[in-house]
Amino acid sequence: MKKSIFLLMLTIAFIGCKPKQQVTSTKLDYKSASAMKGAWLISSVTFPGSDYIKISSFDIADSKCFIGSNWNLIPNNNKGDMALNNASCTGFSSPITWYLNKEGNFVLKIINETKAKKVTEGYILTIANQTETSFQLIDKANVGGKLVDVVYQFEKVN
Repeated sequence: MKKSIFLLMLTIAFIGCKPKQQVTSTKLDYKSASAMKGAWLISSVTFPGSDYIKISSFDIADSKCFIGSNWNLIPNNNKGDMALNNASCTGFSSPITWYLNKEGNFVLKIINETKAKKVTEGYILTIANQTETSFQLIDKANVGGKLVDVVYQFEKVN
């Protein structure tokens, strides 16, 4: 029993995160990207052990702080913005650039005060289960030396 509690506490102590990656490829999937136009809300963030483990998303905040965040995606110029507004977390907002590449990946750059063309690092996520009203972005995070899927569920805002 003591060993189980120790392992649980050790697991809780791990904080997972994914480093930024080079994101300079420009091959685009315009059809899928145009279906993502508009305002979106992250309704959930899930991953194995999410009740015990904290994962920092996009070097900004704990992944659970992204629940309820608003995202505006404009596919014709690959721009947009995102805002964290979870009451139990520190607020954050930033312009973004994004695109879907031919490999089915969502490429995201968080701009902050830097000009978009000078930002060469960002995040590459897999897009899944895309419909007219929802989609998922799946990130990989290192938790205790093991890669786990972090699933961000997006819902269309009317």
